[in-house]
Amino acid sequence: MKTLEIYTDGACSGNPGPGGWGVVMIYSDKTKELFGNEQDTTNNRMEMRAVIEGLRAVKTRCPINLYSDSSYIVNAINKDWISNWQNNGWRTADKKEVKNKDLWEQIIELNVKLNPTYIWVKGHSTNTHNNRADELAVGAIKK
Repeated sequence: MKTLEIYTDGACSGNPGPGGWGVVMIYSDKTKELFGNEQDTTNNRMEMRAVIEGLRAVKTRCPINLYSDSSYIVNAINKDWISNWQNNGWRTADKKEVKNKDLWEQIIELNVKLNPTYIWVKGHSTNTHNNRADELAVGAIKK
């Protein structure tokens, strides 16, 4: 079975401020691009929205590699911070309320359904698809 590659990125002009998200999906020889924006948001929310929208666009269950330059997202999944937050009533280790709980809950639901593998990539570097996701996110802010 072929693997779906999903590259995600978010951007914000000001933080908070207007933001955009971008997604590049690659399956076999097909590429699909998605993007969107919000008027009053943060960079982390746009990074998370890109993950959500990329996973929501999956039509058929298959192996998924999801690439993000957000260490916040990748670590929350791969280091299982999310379970700790849930077990602590959505509080961090230092007892602060976890930000963006609404989006984390959506990511959890999609992860259970699709079981993607999260992979961190360096942002603004040599990864063509991550750079394209960034271009889509930045461009979406202006729309």
